[in-house]
Amino acid sequence: MAGQSRLIKKYPNRRLYDTRTSTYITLADIKQLVLAHESFQVVDAKSGDDLTRAILLQVILEEEAGGAPMFSSELLSQMIRFYGNAMQGMMGSYIENNIRSFTEVQAKLKEQAASMYGENAGDSQDLWAQFLKFQGPAMQHMMGTYVEQSQKMFQQMQDTMQEQTRKIFPGIYPKPEEKSEKK
Repeated sequence: MAGQSRLIKKYPNRRLYDTRTSTYITLADIKQLVLAHESFQVVDAKSGDDLTRAILLQVILEEEAGGAPMFSSELLSQMIRFYGNAMQGMMGSYIENNIRSFTEVQAKLKEQAASMYGENAGDSQDLWAQFLKFQGPAMQHMMGTYVEQSQKMFQQMQDTMQEQTRKIFPGIYPKPEEKSEKK
């Protein structure tokens, strides 16, 4: 079975059944599968519908309720505002690409720490805490600059889309200066 996606069945009583181990599992077990980079799929036992995303969202919800949330209320509000918006489709891939980039940077830092301090250094929480204590401000500045650049790029893309819309629909979508002249 190596290499195959693990199949988890969700029953109407909300229980999750791991078909590989023939046991019931919890959301905490699902989290462990994710942390272990194990490929899995959660399906509704009755209909066969794919419920993987819904279960992953439940894991995130539990983590957020656990005391040290990752997402601020403002961020969550902004994410909700993108649903139904013309940018919704693009936003998912934008976030995914940013998280992938962040993960790659983190892996490179781990690799560098292992080469400098030995193989177990990449996993040492104490070493990472020390590193972040001294490098945290520099990393925050770097990430802040990255976010600023992303915002500028996003704004430029939005401006370009507005300009293209004005060209296609000049009577419906006037330029901002035309709006102020009409007042």
